[in-house]
Amino acid sequence: MNAEEFEPGPLADVEYRTDGKRATLVFVRQLRHPPTKVWAALTDPARLRQWSPFVSDRNLATVGEATLTMIDGQDTTLPAKVLRSEPPTLLEYTWGEDVLRWQLESIEQGTRLTLHHTTDDPTMVAKAAAGWHICLVVAERLLDGHPIGPIVGENAMKCGWQDLHDAYAQVLTTAKT
Repeated sequence: MNAEEFEPGPLADVEYRTDGKRATLVFVRQLRHPPTKVWAALTDPARLRQWSPFVSDRNLATVGEATLTMIDGQDTTLPAKVLRSEPPTLLEYTWGEDVLRWQLESIEQGTRLTLHHTTDDPTMVAKAAAGWHICLVVAERLLDGHPIGPIVGENAMKCGWQDLHDAYAQVLTTAKT
């Protein structure tokens, strides 16, 4: 897919939280698919490879160690550990030093996905929001049966990452809790 064809759509509902040490992005998006289908996209390595910024060396549906490799061309490998897995409603794992907590709630229209992305670097919150926004648009296309492949790195920049970053930075500045 070329950048002219990619439509990122409206901003997701987001919040910025901090406990004084760590910053958390709370990112909420509605998906048109049931939680079981979304769960598979979050945990199955073959599906992750089609939308996520990383690939996993194993299925993330079970608690334990894993390795996540970034697909941005730099082949950065990060240790991960699945901390909680409650199919198909809750998945929590480390991504290097960050913690990702995916909550899936069944709603009439499909699934309300809530991602809590916790990091030591508060400057990463708006960047993470822009990145996850693009990734989840790609994931929804995959779930719709129209996969376009992951959009990361330079391709993300061409597909509106900077505009999304700037818009999320503005929203998150006023949304700190």
